[in-house]
Amino acid sequence: MQAKETIFADLVQGRAQQFQVPLYQRTYSWTEKQLRQLWSDILEQADLIERGEKANTHFLGSVVLAPSPQNEATFPRWLVVDGQQRLTTLSLALTAIRDHVRDAEPDEAERIGEEYLINKRKGGSDHFRLLPTQADRPQFALHVRGPLAERPAEGNVAAAYSFFRRMLAGAVGPTAPLDVFRIEQAITSRLTLVAVTAERGDNVHRIFESLNNTGLKLSQADLLRNYLFMRLPTRGEHVYETLWLPLQDSLTNEELEQLMWLQLVLDGDDRVRRQDLYTVQQQRFEHDGASEAEIEAYIRELHRRAALFRRLLHPDEEPNPSVRAHLNRLNAWQAQVTYPALMLLLERRERGDLSSSDTARAMSYVESFLVRRMICRVPTNNLNRVFQAMPGQLPLGVPVADGLHQLLSADNRFWPADGELREKVRTAPFYQFGRWHQRRMVLQRLEESYEHPEPVDFGAAQLTIEHVMPQSPGDEWIRMLSADTTDGESVEDLHSRLHHTLGNLTLTAVNSELSNHPYERKQGLLQASHLEMNRRIAATERWGAGEILARADELAGRAIALWPAPLHGVGRAERSRDWSLAHQALATLPRGTWTSYGDLAAFLGSGAQAVGNHLANTQGVVNAYRVLTSDGKVSDGFRWTPGSHEGDVRSRLSADGIRFTVHGAADPAQRLTADELALLAAEDGDLATGEDGAQHTPAGPGEVTRADRFFHQLAADDSPETVEAVRAIFARWEELGGWIGHGAGQVTTSAFLMLGEAGAPGRGIWPLTLYPGGGRGGTAEIVFQHLAAREPFTDRGLRADFLGRLNALEGVDVPEGKLNLRPNFRLSLLEKDHNHALLIEALAWFQERWESRDTA
Repeated sequence: MQAKETIFADLVQGRAQQFQVPLYQRTYSWTEKQLRQLWSDILEQADLIERGEKANTHFLGSVVLAPSPQNEATFPRWLVVDGQQRLTTLSLALTAIRDHVRDAEPDEAERIGEEYLINKRKGGSDHFRLLPTQADRPQFALHVRGPLAERPAEGNVAAAYSFFRRMLAGAVGPTAPLDVFRIEQAITSRLTLVAVTAERGDNVHRIFESLNNTGLKLSQADLLRNYLFMRLPTRGEHVYETLWLPLQDSLTNEELEQLMWLQLVLDGDDRVRRQDLYTVQQQRFEHDGASEAEIEAYIRELHRRAALFRRLLHPDEEPNPSVRAHLNRLNAWQAQVTYPALMLLLERRERGDLSSSDTARAMSYVESFLVRRMICRVPTNNLNRVFQAMPGQLPLGVPVADGLHQLLSADNRFWPADGELREKVRTAPFYQFGRWHQRRMVLQRLEESYEHPEPVDFGAAQLTIEHVMPQSPGDEWIRMLSADTTDGESVEDLHSRLHHTLGNLTLTAVNSELSNHPYERKQGLLQASHLEMNRRIAATERWGAGEILARADELAGRAIALWPAPLHGVGRAERSRDWSLAHQALATLPRGTWTSYGDLAAFLGSGAQAVGNHLANTQGVVNAYRVLTSDGKVSDGFRWTPGSHEGDVRSRLSADGIRFTVHGAADPAQRLTADELALLAAEDGDLATGEDGAQHTPAGPGEVTRADRFFHQLAADDSPETVEAVRAIFARWEELGGWIGHGAGQVTTSAFLMLGEAGAPGRGIWPLTLYPGGGRGGTAEIVFQHLAAREPFTDRGLRADFLGRLNALEGVDVPEGKLNLRPNFRLSLLEKDHNHALLIEALAWFQERWESRDTA
C-alpha cells in the first residue's frame, strides 16, 4: 500500500478516470450537521485566499483506493474502500458551484464539470468521475448531468446539493464578500486528503474491515452488508438489483439489522447479541467456506423474511383480521422482545404448519404472558432470554400453538395464573408498573370487552388515564374515605393503598375537566362519556373503598376472559417475588431517606402488617431498619434479625443521614412515599412525567389553550399572588430562551419549563414541572429523575448544585437523598419576593449549564 498527501484537484483531475463506490458500501449519509462543518471550513479557507494569505491548508481526512476489477490501462477505475462520503460531498459542492455560475458564466460552468465531475468523451456510467453506490446513482447522475428540469426526489444526495445551493446564494453575490471561484479554489486546492492506494494483490476486505470494524463508523448491518457483497464478485450487481435494493427500500437500516439478528436466532443461535451480529455471521461464512451461491441464498432468505418482518412493524399489512388485531396490540405494547416468537409463528404458518386461527391463538398466549406479568408486577429483566430461546425450545411432535403455550407455562417463566391475577387487580398499584402505553392498552382492551354497539375509535380519541379517586384528594374525598377505614388504618394509608389500583383507574378525554373535583361533579362528566366503563362508574352512588374493590373484581373477571391462563401443573409464579420488589426498593434507598410500613405496603399492593411481619422474620433484608411508622418512629415491634447489625436503631439512622425533630420523629421531608419508591424501582422510561410529554401547542383564534386551563385550575386553588408569580416565572424563562410546554397526558394541565427545540421535548430538557393543586395548592416538581439521564446533569454534582440553589428558597428543604427522584415544593412560596428572585437565579444557572454542555 502507498500513502501520500494530496488535494481534491490532483486526485480527480487529469486524464479520464473513475472512482467507484462499491455495492457493499452504505449509501450517502451526510446530514446538515456534517455539511455545515465542512462549509465553515471551506469559507475559512476561501477568506484566506481572498486576503492573499498562505495559511496552512485544512486536513479533511483519508481516502482509501484499490484497483477495480474493471480497471483498464487507458481508463483507470478505482474502488473507494473508504472516503466515499467526502468525495461525494465535494463533488456535490462543485456541482452546486457549476450550476450557480451557469447562466452568468457558461464557459466556467463547463470547465468545472469537465475538470472535476465528468469524463467528457465517455458514455453511460463511465461518463461520471465519481460513481456512487447503486442506490445513490440515479440522484447523483441527475445533478451532475443537470440542470434539473424539476425538483428531484427527496434523499441525502438531493439534500446536500440543495444545502450548497442555499449557502452559495448567501455567501457570494453583489452584497456578499466572497467570490464564488475562491470557494471553488478552497474546495479543490485547500482541503487536503491522505490518499492510501492498495495494490492489486492486497486484500481489500481486510483493509475495509480494519478501517470500519470499530462499531463507530458503521452499524452491524452496514458491516455485514459490506462483507456479503465483497464475497459476491461476479453475482453482486444482479443480487443487489433484484434482492438487496428492494430489501433496503422496505426496511430502515435499524430494522434491517434487527432482521439480520432475527435470522440468526431463527436459525438456532439463541445466544447471539445484536452488537455481535457481524462477527458471528462472518465467522459462520468463513468456517463453512461459503460460496457465492450460498451468500446469495442467505440474502434471498433475508429478502423472503423481510415480508414477514414488515407485518410486525406494520400490522396493517397482515391480511388475516384476527392475526392483524394481535399484531396491532403487540405493536402498541412495543413488544419487540417477542419478535423471535412472532417471526417463528408467521414462518410456520407460511410453511403450512398452522392455520391463521391457530396463529392468532398462539399470539394470544404471547399477549397474555406480557399483560398478566405486567399487572402482577413481574420484573421484565429475563424476557429477552425467554423469547430468544423459543425457536430452539419449541417441543417436537406438538402442534405449534400448543407447544408455545406449554413453553410459556413452564415453572421458570412466571406467567401468573387466574388467582394471582384476581388478587393483583384488587391490590397492586397498577399505575406504578409497566409503561404508560401498556397501562393504557390494558384499559382499552377492558373497555372493548363490553362490546358496546357503538365502540369508541381509540385511534382518533385523545384518551388518557384518569384516577377516579384523585391522587391529591380534597376535603370531600377525605370525608368519604374516613367512613371506609377499618382496623386502625388511617385515611391517608387507605388512599395510598387504593388510588393507583386498577379498580380506581379509567380512560377519559376530559381529564382536565375531571381533575381533583368531588365525586358528584365527576359523576356527571363520566355519565356523558362514550366509554361503557365510565358510565358504569357514574351509575355508582359513591366512590369509596368498597366500590373500588367491587370494580376491581369485575375487571379481574374480564381480564381472565381476555387473556388466557397458563397451563395447570406446569408451574406458576412464586409468591416470593413480591418481596423481591420490596427488597429491591429498600436496597436502593438513598442516604438520608426513610420510608414507612404503609408506603412500602402501598408500593407492593400489600398491607402494612404483612410488610412488618415479613421484615421481622426475614434475614438479610438491606435497610429494613429504615422502615418506620407513618409518624417517623421506630416500631415498638422492631427487632434486629439474627446476624444483623445490632445496636441503637436511632443511632444507625442518624449515621445514615436521617435527621430527627425535637419530638424524636424522623424528618418527614426525608420520607419516601409509595410513588417515590416506585421511581426507585422503575426501569428507564417506565414512569414518565406525563403520558405524552410536554407539547408546545399555539392556539387558534378563540381556542382555549392548555395554558388557559392550567392557569384556570391554578387560580381555583391558589391566591392571585401565586398565580401572578408563576406567570412572571414563565415570562422570565422565555426571556432566557426557554418555552412553556403543557402536558397532553394524564395531567393535561401540567406546565413544563422546557429548553430545546419547541414542540420536540424528547430532544430537550426541563428542570421543573408545575401542577395545579386540586384543592391542596399547586406544586413545582423538581425532575431529578429526568435530569439524571440527560447531559450535563448526569453529573450528580451538578444536580446537587441545582438542589442547593433551590433549597436556598425559604420553605424548601429537599434532602440530597432525593437527587434521583422527583421531589416538589409549594408554588405559594413564590409569593415572597426573595424566593421569586432565588428561583429565577437558579433557573438562569440551569439554562447556562445546559447551553454550555458541549463545550464544558
